[in-house]
Formats: sequence, C-alpha cells, structure tokens
Amino acid sequence: MAYWGKVTGAVAGLATGQPWLALVGLVLGHQFDQGYASRRGPGDGAVRIDRLPPRFVSALFATMGHLAKSDGCVTEAEIRAARILMHRLALAPARVRSAIGSFEDGKKPDFALEAHIAAVRQDCAKQPERRVLFVRLLLEVSLSKGALERRERAALWRVCSGLGIGRVELAQLEAILRAQKSFRRPLDADAERVRRAYAVLGVTQSASNDDIKTAYRRLMNRNHPDKLSGGDANLAAVAAAQKRTREIRGAYDMLRARRSIR
Repeated sequence: MAYWGKVTGAVAGLATGQPWLALVGLVLGHQFDQGYASRRGPGDGAVRIDRLPPRFVSALFATMGHLAKSDGCVTEAEIRAARILMHRLALAPARVRSAIGSFEDGKKPDFALEAHIAAVRQDCAKQPERRVLFVRLLLEVSLSKGALERRERAALWRVCSGLGIGRVELAQLEAILRAQKSFRRPLDADAERVRRAYAVLGVTQSASNDDIKTAYRRLMNRNHPDKLSGGDANLAAVAAAQKRTREIRGAYDMLRARRSIR
C-alpha cells in the first residue's frame, strides 16, 4: 500500500504550524498515493533503485544532462546531485563513466530527447512505476538548485508527455520532493551544529560524558577572560576570550542537553 505521500503531506502541513494545512497536505498526499498505486498495477513490486537496467540508466543521465543544459548553464548543484545519484544507484566504476558520458551527450544541441523517451516508455511498458521513477529522479537533480527555469520546466513536460505522465501527477511529485527537501534542511543544520559542538570541545562523538565534562572544564579554565583582566590587559584579547568562552559554554550546553549530562 502506498502511504508516503500522505505521511509527507501531513508532516509538511504540521511543519507550518497551521493544523489545517496538515489536512490539506494529507489530502494531496492521498491523491499522489492513489495516482502512484494506479500506475503500479496488480502484483507489481517496488522498484529497486540499485537494479535498474543499463539502458534505463543511460537514458536517465542523458535526459538529465539535457534538462540541466536547457536553461543555458549546468550548475555545480546539479553536477553534485547527479554524482550522488550515481552512488545511490550503486553503479560500478565502468557504469559511472558511462553515466557521465550519457550526461555529456544529453547536453549536446542535437540530443534527440523524444527518441530517448520513446525508448524508455517502450522498455517500461509492463512496469509503469519505472516511468514515474524516471521523472522523480530527474526532478531530484533539477530541484537541487532550487527553482526550475521556464525552459527546463518545458523540457521536463516534454519528458512527462512522452512517458504518459500528466500535469497533476508531475505537480504532486514536485510538491512532495520540495517538502522532503524542506525537512532535510533543518535536520542537516541540526546535525551540523552538533558536529561543531563536538569540534569546539575537541572531542569525538564517541567520547563519554565524563570526557566531555573534562574537556569543557579544561577549555573554560584555559580561555576564561578573568585570566586576562588587569590594568595592562589588551581589550581585543579580552573580547576574544569572552567570545571563545561563550562558544565553549554554548557547545557544552547543547551536548549536555542532548546527552542528559549531569
């Protein structure tokens, strides 16, 4: 049973702080799940992203290159997202080189987009869920830079038209991917703050609570501005020491709360 659309939609609504938007998200997510389920057909299993055939992967990265180039400039974010996708697909080194070559082919002015999409549709005639996956993976890379430019969106719609995917389903896919991105940002930011807190205290995440307390006390003792006070104290040095102790105290307070250090 498909349910991720409902879950993502509801959580996206709740994240806004407006309960009624959670209901809207639930309804939209339900519509997406129904559309996705209807395309799978009875007895179809979930798509294994690490078992996609070479021809599918080649067409995917060629189309990806075409979309990236369609607005005139391939961004670093798109290249990075394409590289990450190669890793997620568990491509061997030879297939990675092939995927890069396909991406470059897609950037060429004479790239035959319709022919590639027609081949994908034919190959996926008995596996319609793969057509949805094809568009979803394209969208993941296209959205890595944020906004979709007009020409890129037009090219994406040509892909969807060739695969028999309607505008409503495309909009639902885009909405869910954007919601997922918005959730990952706070989580990534929080993880980065935690990593920085450990770095400030000079300990690793495997350190014990006692090690963290010892590191905190040692750093506070070494950097406390009171050691610099006096008539001849350099005001810049005192200010720097105050800033450093605030940073150390903030890092310790964060880890103490997360790890229930007493």
